[in-house]
Amino acid sequence: MNSFFSAWNWKPPAHWSIINTIDLHTAGEPLRVITAGLPGIPGDSILKKRSYFKEHFDHIRTGLMWEPRGHADMYGAIITPPVTTDGDFGVFFIHNEGYSTMCGHAIIALITLVLDTGLIKAIDSEPIIRIDAPPGRITARAIMKNGKVERVFFENVPSFVLHHQQALEITGIGEITIDVAYGGAFYAFTEAEPLGLDLKSKHYNRLIEMGRKIKKATREQFDITHPFSKDLSFLYGTIFTGKPENPNHHSRNVCIFANGEVDRSPTGTGVSARAAIHHLRGELPVDKSIQIESILGTCMEVKIKKLTRFGPFEAVIPEVSGSASIIGRNEFYFDPADPLKKGFILR
Repeated sequence: MNSFFSAWNWKPPAHWSIINTIDLHTAGEPLRVITAGLPGIPGDSILKKRSYFKEHFDHIRTGLMWEPRGHADMYGAIITPPVTTDGDFGVFFIHNEGYSTMCGHAIIALITLVLDTGLIKAIDSEPIIRIDAPPGRITARAIMKNGKVERVFFENVPSFVLHHQQALEITGIGEITIDVAYGGAFYAFTEAEPLGLDLKSKHYNRLIEMGRKIKKATREQFDITHPFSKDLSFLYGTIFTGKPENPNHHSRNVCIFANGEVDRSPTGTGVSARAAIHHLRGELPVDKSIQIESILGTCMEVKIKKLTRFGPFEAVIPEVSGSASIIGRNEFYFDPADPLKKGFILR
């Protein structure tokens, strides 16, 4: 122990706000979960709770996601009581631009959190956890060994292709081909190689720039409408696809979402939408698993559990799996006199 602090007993002033968090990562993508300090969030649905938080407490999102407490690529989750009779907990998701509809890497991290820390007691080696999320019920299964989660599998919401192999015109670049698909959020998918992009960290800034351009052009040229929810009817980001670095893997994903945020993981909702695209093309049958890499080379696995219909769309029910790690705990202070207490973002 550093003797300089051995007699230190400082405490923050009583008029400061304090928020406690626990941090995790899934395949490299961060997740900051608030554990204490939040006010009550009313609402009889997750979307209503999310709307109330956005209207009244958005400064908490910016304060924890943005600098100096976070960074432009930070991601977070707000755990709530369940809104269904058989749910284990509810959740909605936050990031640099606002609020997500669904997040696969967060589900994997949250299951790891609640089981590894004893928030939910595992009754066997493969506990089932039921989560109320913005797009509906997410059912997850953990594989545990010696009391610790080794891997998490979750059954995602119906995933489908909204626009298939469509031409998109981008100013200064020309015409490219995209798919728009939903896996809990809508993404525009395009191959990286025809754009001269390498799906590695050396092209990080170019991927952000191109991802934002594609997102903007897709919003302008295509209708993005969820069949049942206006709150889910928006394009969340761009996903570049390409060859894997490991030949034993299927492919690589790099997702640029929100305000130029880069997912370090393969993106759980993204690989779900990929499953729908590949099934439509006749490339992915039911029960066949594929591994998809991230920009870091970390992986998630996805397979189609079954086929279904979702409104007017032929859809798939994907099962996504991956692993997460707990990396730290924080106690953040919000001094009312701090001119930057709500945070700032440089992107």
